[in-house]
Amino acid sequence: MSDKLNVLFEKINSFTGLAQVNAPKTFKAELRPYQLEGLSWLNFVREFGLGGILADDMGLGKTVQTLAHISYEKSAKRLKKPFLVVCPTSVLPNWMNEIEKLTPSLNALALWGKDRSLEFDKIPKSDIVITTYPLISRDSLTLASQDWKAVVLDEAQMIKNPSTQAAQALLKLKSDYRVCLTGTPVENHLGELWSQFNFLLPGFLGDSTSFSKTFRQPIERYKDKAAQKKLTQRIRPFLLRRTKENVAKDLPEKTSIIKMVELEGAQRDLYETVRLAMFGKVKDALSSKGLAKSQIIILDALLKLRQVCCDPRLIGIPAAKKVSSSVKLDLLMNMLDELLAEDRKILLFSQFTSMLDLIIPELERRKTSFVQIRGDTKDRLTPVKQFQDDRVPLFLLSLKAGGLGLNLTAADTVIHYDPWWNPAVENQATDRAHRIGQTKSVFVFKLIAAGTIEERMLELQEKKSAIAKGLYGDEDSSPFKITAEDLDLLFKPL
Repeated sequence: MSDKLNVLFEKINSFTGLAQVNAPKTFKAELRPYQLEGLSWLNFVREFGLGGILADDMGLGKTVQTLAHISYEKSAKRLKKPFLVVCPTSVLPNWMNEIEKLTPSLNALALWGKDRSLEFDKIPKSDIVITTYPLISRDSLTLASQDWKAVVLDEAQMIKNPSTQAAQALLKLKSDYRVCLTGTPVENHLGELWSQFNFLLPGFLGDSTSFSKTFRQPIERYKDKAAQKKLTQRIRPFLLRRTKENVAKDLPEKTSIIKMVELEGAQRDLYETVRLAMFGKVKDALSSKGLAKSQIIILDALLKLRQVCCDPRLIGIPAAKKVSSSVKLDLLMNMLDELLAEDRKILLFSQFTSMLDLIIPELERRKTSFVQIRGDTKDRLTPVKQFQDDRVPLFLLSLKAGGLGLNLTAADTVIHYDPWWNPAVENQATDRAHRIGQTKSVFVFKLIAAGTIEERMLELQEKKSAIAKGLYGDEDSSPFKITAEDLDLLFKPL
Protein backbone atom coordinates (compact mmCIF):
# COMPACT_ATOMS: atom_id res chain seq x y z
CA MET A 1 0.00 0.00 0.00
CA SER A 2 2.88 2.40 0.81
CA ASP A 3 4.31 1.97 -2.71
CA LYS A 4 0.92 2.78 -4.20
CA LEU A 5 0.62 5.88 -2.03
CA ASN A 6 4.12 7.02 -3.00
CA VAL A 7 3.23 6.71 -6.69
CA LEU A 8 0.01 8.65 -6.07
CA PHE A 9 1.84 11.46 -4.24
CA GLU A 10 4.38 11.69 -7.07
CA LYS A 11 1.55 12.05 -9.59
CA ILE A 12 -0.15 14.71 -7.46
CA ASN A 13 3.07 16.70 -7.09
CA SER A 14 3.68 16.64 -10.84
CA PHE A 15 0.04 17.35 -11.76
CA THR A 16 -0.32 20.48 -13.89
CA GLY A 17 -3.93 20.13 -15.05
CA LEU A 18 -6.19 17.87 -17.03
CA ALA A 19 -4.51 16.34 -20.05
CA GLN A 20 -6.91 16.72 -22.97
CA VAL A 21 -7.77 13.47 -24.71
CA ASN A 22 -10.01 12.80 -27.69
CA ALA A 23 -12.42 9.99 -28.44
CA PRO A 24 -10.89 7.29 -30.67
CA LYS A 25 -11.95 6.81 -34.28
CA THR A 26 -13.88 3.69 -33.24
CA PHE A 27 -16.29 5.89 -31.26
CA LYS A 28 -19.29 6.63 -33.50
CA ALA A 29 -20.22 10.14 -32.37
CA GLU A 30 -18.72 13.59 -32.20
CA LEU A 31 -18.32 14.82 -28.65
CA ARG A 32 -19.24 18.37 -27.74
CA PRO A 33 -16.57 20.52 -26.03
CA TYR A 34 -17.90 19.92 -22.51
CA GLN A 35 -18.12 16.18 -23.22
CA LEU A 36 -14.46 16.18 -24.30
CA GLU A 37 -13.70 17.84 -20.97
CA GLY A 38 -15.65 15.06 -19.26
CA LEU A 39 -13.66 12.45 -21.17
CA SER A 40 -10.41 14.12 -20.07
CA TRP A 41 -11.65 14.21 -16.46
CA LEU A 42 -12.49 10.48 -16.54
CA ASN A 43 -8.98 9.87 -17.87
CA PHE A 44 -7.65 11.82 -14.85
CA VAL A 45 -9.69 9.63 -12.50
CA ARG A 46 -8.27 6.54 -14.22
CA GLU A 47 -4.68 7.81 -14.23
CA PHE A 48 -4.71 8.56 -10.51
CA GLY A 49 -6.58 5.32 -9.70
CA LEU A 50 -9.11 7.21 -7.59
CA GLY A 51 -12.83 7.67 -7.99
CA GLY A 52 -15.21 10.41 -9.00
CA ILE A 53 -18.78 11.54 -9.56
CA LEU A 54 -19.80 12.70 -13.03
CA ALA A 55 -22.78 14.78 -11.95
CA ASP A 56 -23.92 16.48 -15.17
CA ASP A 57 -27.56 17.45 -15.60
CA MET A 58 -29.86 14.87 -17.14
CA GLY A 59 -29.58 14.95 -20.92
CA LEU A 60 -25.98 16.15 -21.12
CA GLY A 61 -24.67 12.69 -22.00
CA LYS A 62 -23.18 10.97 -18.95
CA THR A 63 -23.61 7.62 -20.72
CA VAL A 64 -21.99 8.96 -23.90
CA GLN A 65 -18.97 10.29 -22.00
CA THR A 66 -18.58 7.01 -20.12
CA LEU A 67 -18.69 4.93 -23.30
CA ALA A 68 -16.20 7.29 -24.95
CA HIS A 69 -13.90 6.71 -21.97
CA ILE A 70 -14.20 2.93 -22.21
CA SER A 71 -13.61 3.11 -25.95
CA TYR A 72 -10.56 5.30 -25.32
CA GLU A 73 -9.17 2.76 -22.85
CA LYS A 74 -9.55 -0.02 -25.41
CA SER A 75 -7.86 2.01 -28.14
CA ALA A 76 -4.97 2.71 -25.72
CA LYS A 77 -4.68 -1.07 -25.16
CA ARG A 78 -5.34 -0.70 -21.43
CA LEU A 79 -8.54 -2.73 -21.40
CA LYS A 80 -7.06 -5.91 -19.95
CA LYS A 81 -10.00 -6.31 -17.57
CA PRO A 82 -13.70 -5.57 -18.15
CA PHE A 83 -15.63 -2.52 -16.99
CA LEU A 84 -18.68 -3.23 -14.84
CA VAL A 85 -21.66 -0.89 -15.20
CA VAL A 86 -24.43 -1.17 -12.60
CA CYS A 87 -27.72 0.53 -13.48
CA PRO A 88 -31.43 0.44 -12.62
CA THR A 89 -33.17 -2.46 -14.35
CA SER A 90 -35.31 -0.08 -16.37
CA VAL A 91 -32.35 1.53 -18.14
CA LEU A 92 -30.32 -1.58 -18.96
CA PRO A 93 -31.77 -1.66 -22.51
CA ASN A 94 -30.75 1.97 -22.94
CA TRP A 95 -27.13 1.07 -22.14
CA MET A 96 -27.12 -1.83 -24.59
CA ASN A 97 -28.70 0.35 -27.27
CA GLU A 98 -26.09 3.10 -26.77
CA ILE A 99 -23.25 0.57 -26.82
CA GLU A 100 -24.50 -0.88 -30.10
CA LYS A 101 -24.87 2.58 -31.61
CA LEU A 102 -21.74 4.33 -30.30
CA THR A 103 -19.21 1.61 -29.54
CA PRO A 104 -19.97 -1.44 -31.69
CA SER A 105 -16.32 -2.52 -31.39
CA LEU A 106 -16.78 -3.18 -27.65
CA ASN A 107 -17.58 -6.72 -26.58
CA ALA A 108 -20.60 -6.12 -24.33
CA LEU A 109 -22.36 -8.54 -22.01
CA ALA A 110 -25.71 -7.93 -20.30
CA LEU A 111 -26.29 -9.92 -17.11
CA TRP A 112 -30.06 -10.00 -16.78
CA GLY A 113 -32.83 -12.57 -16.46
CA LYS A 114 -33.15 -15.89 -14.68
CA ASP A 115 -30.63 -17.64 -16.96
CA ARG A 116 -27.87 -15.06 -16.57
CA SER A 117 -25.61 -17.52 -14.73
CA LEU A 118 -25.10 -19.25 -18.07
CA GLU A 119 -23.27 -16.09 -19.19
CA PHE A 120 -20.90 -15.82 -16.21
CA ASP A 121 -18.04 -17.56 -18.02
CA LYS A 122 -18.10 -14.76 -20.64
CA ILE A 123 -17.30 -12.04 -18.08
CA PRO A 124 -13.47 -12.16 -18.25
CA LYS A 125 -13.53 -11.97 -22.06
CA SER A 126 -15.89 -8.96 -22.18
CA ASP A 127 -14.95 -5.29 -22.50
CA ILE A 128 -18.03 -4.06 -20.65
CA VAL A 129 -20.52 -5.94 -18.46
CA ILE A 130 -23.91 -4.41 -17.62
CA THR A 131 -25.88 -5.56 -14.60
CA THR A 132 -28.54 -4.08 -12.32
CA TYR A 133 -28.77 -3.00 -8.69
CA PRO A 134 -31.20 -5.77 -7.66
CA LEU A 135 -28.79 -8.39 -9.04
CA ILE A 136 -25.63 -7.09 -7.37
CA SER A 137 -26.27 -8.81 -4.05
CA ARG A 138 -27.65 -11.97 -5.69
CA ASP A 139 -24.57 -12.36 -7.91
CA SER A 140 -22.15 -11.03 -5.30
CA LEU A 141 -19.85 -14.08 -5.18
CA THR A 142 -19.33 -14.13 -8.94
CA LEU A 143 -18.90 -10.37 -9.33
CA ALA A 144 -16.60 -10.05 -6.29
CA SER A 145 -14.31 -12.79 -7.63
CA GLN A 146 -13.63 -10.81 -10.83
CA ASP A 147 -10.96 -8.11 -11.10
CA TRP A 148 -12.59 -5.13 -12.83
CA LYS A 149 -10.97 -2.30 -14.71
CA ALA A 150 -13.53 0.04 -13.16
CA VAL A 151 -16.97 -0.15 -11.58
CA VAL A 152 -19.43 2.48 -12.84
CA LEU A 153 -22.68 3.18 -11.00
CA ASP A 154 -25.37 4.74 -13.17
CA GLU A 155 -28.05 6.67 -11.25
CA ALA A 156 -25.69 6.37 -8.29
CA GLN A 157 -28.22 7.96 -5.95
CA MET A 158 -29.57 4.39 -5.79
CA ILE A 159 -26.93 3.70 -3.09
CA LYS A 160 -27.86 6.74 -0.99
CA ASN A 161 -28.69 4.29 1.83
CA PRO A 162 -25.33 2.64 2.64
CA SER A 163 -26.93 -0.14 4.67
CA THR A 164 -28.76 -1.76 1.75
CA GLN A 165 -27.62 -5.15 0.46
CA ALA A 166 -26.71 -3.64 -2.90
CA ALA A 167 -24.56 -0.91 -1.34
CA GLN A 168 -22.78 -3.45 0.87
CA ALA A 169 -22.18 -5.84 -2.05
CA LEU A 170 -20.71 -3.04 -4.18
CA LEU A 171 -18.07 -2.32 -1.53
CA LYS A 172 -16.71 -5.85 -1.99
CA LEU A 173 -15.94 -5.40 -5.70
CA LYS A 174 -12.29 -5.16 -6.77
CA SER A 175 -11.42 -2.52 -9.36
CA ASP A 176 -8.67 -0.10 -10.37
CA TYR A 177 -11.03 2.85 -9.89
CA ARG A 178 -14.70 3.68 -9.46
CA VAL A 179 -17.11 6.17 -11.03
CA CYS A 180 -20.58 7.37 -10.06
CA LEU A 181 -22.98 8.84 -12.63
CA THR A 182 -25.83 10.93 -11.26
CA GLY A 183 -27.50 14.23 -11.98
CA THR A 184 -28.55 14.45 -8.32
CA PRO A 185 -25.65 13.45 -6.03
CA VAL A 186 -27.62 15.00 -3.17
CA GLU A 187 -31.40 14.59 -3.30
CA ASN A 188 -32.39 15.05 0.34
CA HIS A 189 -29.36 15.32 2.63
CA LEU A 190 -25.55 15.20 2.67
CA GLY A 191 -25.56 11.64 4.00
CA GLU A 192 -26.32 10.56 0.43
CA LEU A 193 -23.11 12.21 -0.77
CA TRP A 194 -21.16 10.44 1.96
CA SER A 195 -22.59 7.09 0.86
CA GLN A 196 -21.37 7.61 -2.70
CA PHE A 197 -17.89 8.66 -1.56
CA ASN A 198 -17.84 5.67 0.79
CA PHE A 199 -18.11 3.56 -2.36
CA LEU A 200 -15.70 5.68 -4.44
CA LEU A 201 -12.98 6.44 -1.87
CA PRO A 202 -13.65 4.64 1.43
CA GLY A 203 -12.48 6.77 4.34
CA PHE A 204 -11.99 9.93 2.26
CA LEU A 205 -14.83 11.71 4.09
CA GLY A 206 -14.30 9.79 7.33
CA ASP A 207 -16.86 7.42 8.76
CA SER A 208 -20.55 8.27 8.77
CA THR A 209 -20.52 9.55 12.37
CA SER A 210 -17.53 11.86 11.95
CA PHE A 211 -18.85 13.15 8.62
CA SER A 212 -22.16 13.99 10.23
CA LYS A 213 -20.43 15.82 13.08
CA THR A 214 -17.91 17.68 10.89
CA PHE A 215 -20.02 18.52 7.86
CA ARG A 216 -23.62 17.38 7.75
CA GLN A 217 -24.95 18.86 10.98
CA PRO A 218 -23.10 22.21 10.73
CA ILE A 219 -24.17 22.69 7.11
CA GLU A 220 -27.76 21.40 7.27
CA ARG A 221 -28.69 22.69 10.73
CA TYR A 222 -26.65 25.84 11.11
CA LYS A 223 -25.87 26.87 7.51
CA ASP A 224 -22.17 26.88 8.41
CA LYS A 225 -20.46 28.50 5.41
CA ALA A 226 -16.96 27.56 6.57
CA ALA A 227 -17.92 23.88 6.79
CA GLN A 228 -19.62 24.14 3.40
CA LYS A 229 -16.49 25.66 1.85
CA LYS A 230 -14.24 23.02 3.40
CA LEU A 231 -16.43 20.18 2.09
CA THR A 232 -16.64 21.76 -1.37
CA GLN A 233 -12.86 22.13 -1.57
CA ARG A 234 -12.33 18.57 -0.42
CA ILE A 235 -14.59 16.93 -3.02
CA ARG A 236 -14.00 19.38 -5.91
CA PRO A 237 -11.35 17.30 -7.76
CA PHE A 238 -13.59 14.25 -7.56
CA LEU A 239 -16.91 15.75 -8.66
CA LEU A 240 -17.54 17.15 -12.14
CA ARG A 241 -20.88 18.86 -12.60
CA ARG A 242 -22.12 20.89 -15.57
CA THR A 243 -25.64 22.26 -15.81
CA LYS A 244 -27.45 22.96 -19.05
CA GLU A 245 -26.91 26.68 -18.44
CA ASN A 246 -23.15 26.14 -18.05
CA VAL A 247 -22.79 24.53 -21.46
CA ALA A 248 -25.61 26.24 -23.36
CA LYS A 249 -23.26 27.48 -26.10
CA ASP A 250 -22.19 23.88 -26.78
CA LEU A 251 -25.75 22.62 -27.21
CA PRO A 252 -28.00 22.59 -30.27
CA GLU A 253 -31.39 24.24 -29.94
CA LYS A 254 -33.14 20.89 -29.56
CA THR A 255 -31.69 17.61 -28.31
CA SER A 256 -33.76 14.41 -28.64
CA ILE A 257 -33.05 11.50 -26.30
CA ILE A 258 -34.71 8.09 -26.41
CA LYS A 259 -35.01 6.48 -22.98
CA MET A 260 -35.47 2.73 -23.32
CA VAL A 261 -37.15 0.78 -20.52
CA GLU A 262 -37.46 -3.01 -20.26
CA LEU A 263 -40.81 -4.52 -19.33
CA GLU A 264 -40.46 -6.78 -16.32
CA GLY A 265 -42.27 -9.54 -14.49
CA ALA A 266 -46.06 -9.49 -14.61
CA GLN A 267 -46.17 -6.54 -17.04
CA ARG A 268 -43.89 -8.40 -19.45
CA ASP A 269 -46.01 -11.57 -19.15
CA LEU A 270 -49.17 -9.55 -19.77
CA TYR A 271 -47.68 -8.02 -22.91
CA GLU A 272 -46.89 -11.48 -24.28
CA THR A 273 -50.37 -12.74 -23.40
CA VAL A 274 -52.04 -9.81 -25.16
CA ARG A 275 -49.66 -10.02 -28.11
CA LEU A 276 -50.41 -13.68 -28.76
CA ALA A 277 -54.17 -13.20 -28.37
CA MET A 278 -54.29 -10.10 -30.59
CA PHE A 279 -52.01 -11.58 -33.26
CA GLY A 280 -54.28 -14.60 -33.49
CA LYS A 281 -57.33 -12.34 -33.77
CA VAL A 282 -55.70 -10.25 -36.52
CA LYS A 283 -54.63 -13.31 -38.50
CA ASP A 284 -58.17 -14.70 -38.34
CA ALA A 285 -59.56 -11.37 -39.55
CA LEU A 286 -57.06 -11.19 -42.40
CA SER A 287 -57.88 -14.69 -43.59
CA SER A 288 -61.65 -14.15 -43.47
CA LYS A 289 -61.99 -10.45 -44.41
CA GLY A 290 -58.73 -9.48 -46.09
CA LEU A 291 -56.44 -6.62 -45.21
CA ALA A 292 -58.63 -3.70 -46.31
CA LYS A 293 -61.58 -4.71 -44.13
CA SER A 294 -59.49 -5.59 -41.07
CA GLN A 295 -58.29 -2.09 -40.24
CA ILE A 296 -60.42 -1.62 -37.11
CA ILE A 297 -59.38 -4.98 -35.68
CA ILE A 298 -55.71 -4.26 -36.41
CA LEU A 299 -55.85 -0.82 -34.81
CA ASP A 300 -57.63 -2.17 -31.74
CA ALA A 301 -54.98 -4.86 -31.34
CA LEU A 302 -52.15 -2.35 -31.66
CA LEU A 303 -53.88 -0.01 -29.21
CA LYS A 304 -54.05 -2.71 -26.54
CA LEU A 305 -50.35 -3.49 -26.90
CA ARG A 306 -49.49 0.20 -26.58
CA GLN A 307 -51.64 0.49 -23.46
CA VAL A 308 -49.87 -2.44 -21.80
CA CYS A 309 -46.54 -0.67 -22.42
CA CYS A 310 -47.81 2.52 -20.79
CA ASP A 311 -49.54 0.98 -17.79
CA PRO A 312 -51.51 -2.32 -17.52
CA ARG A 313 -54.33 -0.46 -15.78
CA LEU A 314 -55.22 1.17 -19.11
CA ILE A 315 -56.34 -2.09 -20.68
CA GLY A 316 -59.70 -3.38 -19.53
CA ILE A 317 -59.19 -7.13 -19.39
CA PRO A 318 -59.23 -9.39 -16.29
CA ALA A 319 -55.57 -10.43 -16.65
CA ALA A 320 -54.46 -6.78 -16.42
CA LYS A 321 -56.09 -6.33 -13.02
CA LYS A 322 -53.48 -8.68 -11.53
CA VAL A 323 -50.59 -6.42 -12.60
CA SER A 324 -49.94 -3.72 -10.03
CA SER A 325 -46.98 -1.83 -11.45
CA SER A 326 -45.62 -0.16 -14.58
CA VAL A 327 -41.87 0.11 -15.17
CA LYS A 328 -42.45 3.04 -17.51
CA LEU A 329 -44.39 4.98 -14.88
CA ASP A 330 -41.58 4.23 -12.40
CA LEU A 331 -39.04 5.54 -14.91
CA LEU A 332 -41.08 8.69 -15.48
CA MET A 333 -41.38 9.48 -11.78
CA ASN A 334 -37.64 8.95 -11.24
CA MET A 335 -36.93 11.27 -14.17
CA LEU A 336 -39.31 13.91 -12.85
CA ASP A 337 -37.67 13.77 -9.41
CA GLU A 338 -34.28 14.44 -11.00
CA LEU A 339 -35.43 17.04 -13.52
CA LEU A 340 -37.46 19.01 -11.00
CA ALA A 341 -34.50 18.95 -8.61
CA GLU A 342 -32.59 20.65 -11.44
CA ASP A 343 -35.33 23.31 -11.65
CA ARG A 344 -36.39 22.19 -15.12
CA LYS A 345 -39.66 23.39 -16.65
CA ILE A 346 -41.37 20.36 -18.16
CA LEU A 347 -44.07 19.58 -20.72
CA LEU A 348 -45.35 16.01 -20.36
CA PHE A 349 -47.38 14.62 -23.28
CA SER A 350 -49.41 11.44 -23.53
CA GLN A 351 -51.89 10.39 -26.17
CA PHE A 352 -53.98 8.77 -23.42
CA THR A 353 -55.83 11.09 -21.06
CA SER A 354 -56.42 8.00 -18.94
CA MET A 355 -52.63 7.76 -18.55
CA LEU A 356 -52.54 11.32 -17.27
CA ASP A 357 -55.16 10.23 -14.72
CA LEU A 358 -52.72 7.59 -13.46
CA ILE A 359 -49.78 9.99 -13.35
CA ILE A 360 -51.62 12.66 -11.34
CA PRO A 361 -51.97 10.62 -8.08
CA GLU A 362 -48.21 9.95 -8.18
CA LEU A 363 -47.56 13.68 -8.50
CA GLU A 364 -49.96 14.47 -5.67
CA ARG A 365 -48.26 11.87 -3.48
CA ARG A 366 -44.97 13.74 -4.07
CA LYS A 367 -46.69 17.11 -3.61
CA THR A 368 -45.54 18.17 -7.08
CA SER A 369 -47.53 21.12 -8.40
CA PHE A 370 -48.73 21.00 -12.01
CA VAL A 371 -51.29 22.29 -14.48
CA GLN A 372 -52.93 20.44 -17.35
CA ILE A 373 -54.77 20.77 -20.63
CA ARG A 374 -56.80 17.99 -22.20
CA GLY A 375 -59.71 17.74 -24.59
CA ASP A 376 -62.36 18.82 -22.08
CA THR A 377 -60.37 21.79 -20.74
CA LYS A 378 -62.41 24.93 -21.34
CA ASP A 379 -60.09 27.50 -19.78
CA ARG A 380 -56.73 27.07 -21.50
CA LEU A 381 -55.40 30.55 -20.73
CA THR A 382 -55.13 30.12 -16.95
CA PRO A 383 -52.88 27.02 -16.90
CA VAL A 384 -50.73 28.49 -19.68
CA LYS A 385 -50.26 31.73 -17.71
CA GLN A 386 -49.47 29.85 -14.49
CA PHE A 387 -46.80 27.82 -16.29
CA GLN A 388 -45.33 30.73 -18.25
CA ASP A 389 -45.17 32.85 -15.08
CA ASP A 390 -43.11 30.13 -13.30
CA ARG A 391 -45.81 29.38 -10.74
CA VAL A 392 -45.73 25.64 -11.58
CA PRO A 393 -42.86 23.54 -13.00
CA LEU A 394 -44.87 20.84 -14.78
CA PHE A 395 -47.51 20.92 -17.54
CA LEU A 396 -49.50 17.76 -18.37
CA LEU A 397 -50.94 17.73 -21.88
CA SER A 398 -52.89 15.27 -23.94
CA LEU A 399 -51.23 15.02 -27.34
CA LYS A 400 -54.37 15.90 -29.26
CA ALA A 401 -55.47 18.86 -27.12
CA GLY A 402 -52.06 20.31 -26.31
CA GLY A 403 -50.14 19.58 -29.47
CA LEU A 404 -51.19 22.73 -31.30
CA GLY A 405 -51.96 26.39 -30.66
CA LEU A 406 -49.98 26.86 -27.45
CA ASN A 407 -46.90 28.98 -26.77
CA LEU A 408 -45.02 27.45 -23.84
CA THR A 409 -41.53 28.87 -24.17
CA ALA A 410 -40.98 28.76 -20.39
CA ALA A 411 -40.35 25.02 -20.88
CA ASP A 412 -36.87 23.66 -21.45
CA THR A 413 -37.79 19.96 -21.28
CA VAL A 414 -40.38 17.91 -23.18
CA ILE A 415 -41.29 14.33 -22.31
CA HIS A 416 -43.32 12.11 -24.65
CA TYR A 417 -44.63 9.32 -22.41
CA ASP A 418 -45.80 7.24 -25.39
CA PRO A 419 -44.91 7.39 -29.10
CA TRP A 420 -47.34 8.28 -31.87
CA TRP A 421 -47.34 6.84 -35.38
CA ASN A 422 -46.62 10.09 -37.11
CA PRO A 423 -43.46 11.85 -35.93
CA ALA A 424 -44.81 15.13 -37.31
CA VAL A 425 -47.51 15.09 -34.61
CA GLU A 426 -44.88 14.60 -31.91
CA ASN A 427 -42.78 17.39 -33.42
CA GLN A 428 -45.76 19.75 -33.40
CA ALA A 429 -46.22 19.02 -29.71
CA THR A 430 -42.52 19.55 -29.00
CA ASP A 431 -42.72 22.87 -30.82
CA ARG A 432 -44.97 24.22 -28.07
CA ALA A 433 -41.62 24.83 -26.34
CA HIS A 434 -39.18 24.88 -29.25
CA ARG A 435 -40.42 27.97 -31.08
CA ILE A 436 -39.84 31.67 -31.62
CA GLY A 437 -39.24 33.31 -28.26
CA GLN A 438 -37.42 30.34 -26.75
CA THR A 439 -34.09 31.44 -25.27
CA LYS A 440 -32.98 28.08 -23.83
CA SER A 441 -31.91 24.76 -25.35
CA VAL A 442 -34.78 22.26 -25.31
CA PHE A 443 -34.34 18.63 -24.32
CA VAL A 444 -36.85 16.10 -25.67
CA PHE A 445 -37.17 12.70 -23.98
CA LYS A 446 -39.10 9.84 -25.60
CA LEU A 447 -39.94 6.92 -23.29
CA ILE A 448 -39.95 3.64 -25.20
CA ALA A 449 -40.58 0.08 -23.97
CA ALA A 450 -37.73 -1.93 -25.50
CA GLY A 451 -38.56 -4.76 -27.85
CA THR A 452 -42.27 -3.92 -27.87
CA ILE A 453 -44.63 -2.36 -30.37
CA GLU A 454 -43.33 1.04 -29.21
CA GLU A 455 -39.85 0.31 -30.52
CA ARG A 456 -41.38 -1.09 -33.73
CA MET A 457 -43.30 2.17 -34.08
CA LEU A 458 -40.03 4.07 -34.09
CA GLU A 459 -38.80 1.84 -36.91
CA LEU A 460 -41.99 2.36 -38.87
CA GLN A 461 -41.83 6.11 -38.30
CA GLU A 462 -38.60 6.07 -40.25
CA LYS A 463 -39.36 3.41 -42.84
CA LYS A 464 -43.07 3.67 -43.47
CA SER A 465 -44.24 7.28 -43.18
CA ALA A 466 -47.19 6.57 -45.48
CA ILE A 467 -48.35 3.76 -43.18
CA ALA A 468 -48.00 6.01 -40.15
CA LYS A 469 -50.20 8.70 -41.72
CA GLY A 470 -52.78 6.14 -42.74
CA LEU A 471 -52.94 4.55 -39.31
CA TYR A 472 -53.65 7.72 -37.37
CA GLY A 473 -56.47 8.65 -39.75
CA ASP A 474 -55.56 12.17 -40.82
CA GLU A 475 -57.95 13.44 -43.47
CA ASP A 476 -55.07 14.46 -45.74
CA SER A 477 -53.12 11.23 -45.34
CA SER A 478 -52.53 8.65 -48.01
CA PRO A 479 -54.76 5.53 -48.09
CA PHE A 480 -54.22 2.96 -45.35
CA LYS A 481 -51.72 0.36 -46.51
CA ILE A 482 -50.00 -2.24 -44.40
CA THR A 483 -48.19 -5.40 -45.42
CA ALA A 484 -47.89 -8.80 -43.79
CA GLU A 485 -44.25 -7.91 -43.14
CA ASP A 486 -45.31 -4.83 -41.17
CA LEU A 487 -47.69 -6.87 -39.04
CA ASP A 488 -44.95 -9.41 -38.29
CA LEU A 489 -42.77 -6.53 -37.16
CA LEU A 490 -45.44 -4.93 -34.98
CA PHE A 491 -46.46 -8.19 -33.32
CA LYS A 492 -42.91 -9.48 -32.89
CA PRO A 493 -42.41 -11.20 -29.49
CA LEU A 494 -40.24 -9.70 -26.77
